[in-house]
Amino acid sequence: MQNQIAIVIADDHAVLRESLVALLHSQPDFNVVGSAANGEEAMQLVQEHRPDVLVLDLFMPHGDGFEVLRTLDRAGDRVASVVLTGSESHSDYVQVVRLGARGLVLKADAPQKLFNAIRAVAEGELAFSDEVARSVLNAIVSDPQPKPTSMGRLSERERQISYMVARGMKNRDIARELNISENTVKRHLQSIFSKTGAHDRLELAVLALSEVSKAA
Repeated sequence: MQNQIAIVIADDHAVLRESLVALLHSQPDFNVVGSAANGEEAMQLVQEHRPDVLVLDLFMPHGDGFEVLRTLDRAGDRVASVVLTGSESHSDYVQVVRLGARGLVLKADAPQKLFNAIRAVAEGELAFSDEVARSVLNAIVSDPQPKPTSMGRLSERERQISYMVARGMKNRDIARELNISENTVKRHLQSIFSKTGAHDRLELAVLALSEVSKAA
């Protein structure tokens, strides 16, 4: 298929890894181009195949998921990563988001959640549950780390869209709410990213929430 999403899977448990390959191949728009048993193999496969999405376990030998994300971030490789984990630690969640993950699915979740997360991050959107998103964004906003430039250059419509992104709304929801096309939303977002210096929706959400907290 022309529009298939190319996926690399990394998990050190062989049975789970092979089950994931079979599960993802059941979706006609997915194409698993490689599977890795550890962090080193994951990096090699990402460099070799340049996948659209990396599905990544956190705790693996020879470079865990944190190290894979850290290496990708340092190299400027912005492959859309979905962390698939059994961890219930919110500090782990915050750390992987800081390192560039754009989706998080628990291993106890239904397969459809993983399917939806892969499709969302492949489209440049975020894929976190509402609870995880709130926890992560609050932690990042409250931590005085360097942030993208201010929203002062944005038009009123661009600011409106930025706040909608911060509320976790997807492009189609924003389009419906504002009675505009999804393509128009995408064009606004390109302008917003250019003006603010935000690289993606997460950085934009952090920036918008920071503006709201300063105004409060």
